[in-house]
Amino acid sequence: MNIQVGDVLTVKKPHPCGSKEFEVLRIGADFKIKCLGCGHVVTVARSKIEKNIRVVTTATNE
Repeated sequence: MNIQVGDVLTVKKPHPCGSKEFEVLRIGADFKIKCLGCGHVVTVARSKIEKNIRVVTTATNE
């Protein structure tokens, strides 16, 4: 998967606040992602997040 910092991920299972969209803050062995609904920052293992991604919206550099 080609995911970069700044991309927005739409996942299968929603965050407890109800939002399914997360912004990627850091990539490595785990992903640091920020919920776009409530702003909560979560660290998730790469293997877990990669199988739960539905759509990757690429960040545009303007």
